[in-house]
This record gives sequence, C-alpha cells and structure tokens, in this order.
Amino acid sequence: MAKKLRVGIIGAGNIATSAHLPAYQKLTDLVEVVAIADIVPDRAKAAAEKYNIPAYFASVEELMANVDVDYIDICTWTAAHAPVCIAAAKAGKNILCEKPLAATLEQGLAMEKAVKEAGVQFMLAVVTRYGAQQYKFRELYEQGVFGEIYAAKCQYVRRRGTPGGWFTDKELAGGGPVLDIGVHAIDRTWYLMDRPKPISCSAETSYRIGNYQTKGVGRWCPFGEGKGVFDTEDSATVFFRFEGGKTMMAEIAWAINGPEIAGTQLFGSKAGCTFDPLTIYGEDEEGYLSTVKPEVEGNDYFAEEIRHFIECVNENKTPISPIDDAVTVQRMLDAIYRSAEAHAEVTI
Repeated sequence: MAKKLRVGIIGAGNIATSAHLPAYQKLTDLVEVVAIADIVPDRAKAAAEKYNIPAYFASVEELMANVDVDYIDICTWTAAHAPVCIAAAKAGKNILCEKPLAATLEQGLAMEKAVKEAGVQFMLAVVTRYGAQQYKFRELYEQGVFGEIYAAKCQYVRRRGTPGGWFTDKELAGGGPVLDIGVHAIDRTWYLMDRPKPISCSAETSYRIGNYQTKGVGRWCPFGEGKGVFDTEDSATVFFRFEGGKTMMAEIAWAINGPEIAGTQLFGSKAGCTFDPLTIYGEDEEGYLSTVKPEVEGNDYFAEEIRHFIECVNENKTPISPIDDAVTVQRMLDAIYRSAEAHAEVTI
C-alpha cells in the first residue's frame, strides 16, 4: 500500500488557497497538509484556519525545523522559487514547484544543481500537462495517429487582463505575461510536440499598453499589494525553431487591442489537432478529409498533477514534468527576452 505523504506548503497566496489546497482536499487518502508558511504570518494563519492545517510558520526553514514533511509545495511569487527550492533540496525534501521554474535562467540552473546534488524528486507544476485532453492526445500520438508533429501554434491572449501586485514587478515576477501565462501555452505545446530540442528563437515584446486605465475593466490582484511597480512587458510574439526543422509560433498578451484567444494547434504528417474540445483533423480510411472529436471526460488538472507527483515520490519514478524539462522551457523563455532585447534571432 502506498505511503500517505506529508506536505508543507510555502506561500499562502492565491495559487495555494484557490488551487492547491482545494486539490489536496480531494486527495486526503494520499496526502496530508501538515503545515503552511508565508512571509506574512497572518496570511499563513488564515489559510491554516480555513483549511484545518495543524501548523503555520514564517519561512520554509522554520517549517522544516519544526515539522516532518515528505515534500515541499512551492506556491510563492516567482523570484522566491529558487531560495525555497534550494533550502528544501539541501534538507533532503522532495519538491513540487509552481510554474514558471524561476524568475531567471540563472536561478533555474541553481535549482537544477541543488535538486540533482541532493537526489530528491522535483516536479514543475505546469498544470496543463495533466488535463484529460492532453492525456488522450498522448495516447493517440503514441498509437501513431498523428505521425510526426512538425509544426505548432499556441496563443494565450487577453484583451485586458493584467494582474496587479507583484506580477508587474520584474524583480519579483521575472517578467510579465511571457512568464505568467505564456509558460502554460509554450510548455504544453512543446510537450505535446514530443519535446523537440530547441535551436533558436525570434521574438518581440511590447510595452505599449502597460498600466492601462481602461474604464469598466477590473483587475485581479494577488494577496499583498506589492510595491506598485510596473516594468514588465504586456505582450509578445514568438517564433521557435527546433531540431529536425520543427517550429512553434506563440502569441502571448495580458493587454492587446484584439480578441481574447487561448489554445494550441498541432500539425502532424498524418493528422493535426486543436483542443477545448480535442478535435482531430485528418483523413478517414477511404482517404477523405475527416474531423473527429473523441469523447474525453474532464478532470481536475490540479488534483491530477498532485496525485501524479505523489505517485512518483512513492514509486521513485520520473514525473511527467521533471527538472530537465523545466530547465529547457526556462531556456526558451529566457531566449524570448534576449531576442526581443536584441531585435534578432538568438540561439537557445
């Protein structure tokens, strides 16, 4: 019988309280949340009271010194991922970390070094890898339905949807929509392409709309007001080249004067597809064009990713989103900013 794991959560903000903690409540037979920590102790206390967590602390170090845990779940702002991860790894704790991996490539590489030196399990919580539609696609891909996936396009575009607080502070967030929502689209698409080796990137970022004052538009803010800084991009257009002549285009925006759209398109030598719902564009057995929508029962992405990580810890197996993938995607994200700064294609 699998061991019931004990987890300590670091960060009591929105992603913890609205996504991870509700998911843990669905997995009580597999895991117990035994402690939570936040740099604002009252925030940790409020989450502990709401979700019946036995203990709360002000730091990962204080939590690990007082409570025995099997793994640490990192739900902090992006720039804190590296110090929390490194502290947990040095203490021999397994690590589940919210996306993106880090605020900078250098921080991500330091995390990778700490994780591999400690020999602990690490999984990046890129939740869209764990949806039922993505599972179904992988099943069909491995059966040869799509052939070789050689091109893709992904979009995560909001007309007006810039969060407030620390999200617009480059020091804390690392970047704007590229790191916040672009990572979801780019990571999922690259993963479903079967993770081709990235070669180069050509990108531009825009700061033209910025801290808009559009009337009738609300703005979501994370817990804590931040420092009122707004020095991140508001949109990006991207073109990646991969080994074997494969390509990906990406469009990302918090704010742009155009329609909202989100999705992934995959183009294979035998068939292609889109998602939401999963739709396959190919040819039938008689050689005619066909459009097929397989029946796919939905699932809770967050609960599924946590369940998967628990399984990997208990069975000592590599997760679907391991540290190596996380670093590769971080290199791709880093290349977007380098290319935009140089206004030229850069190598990855």
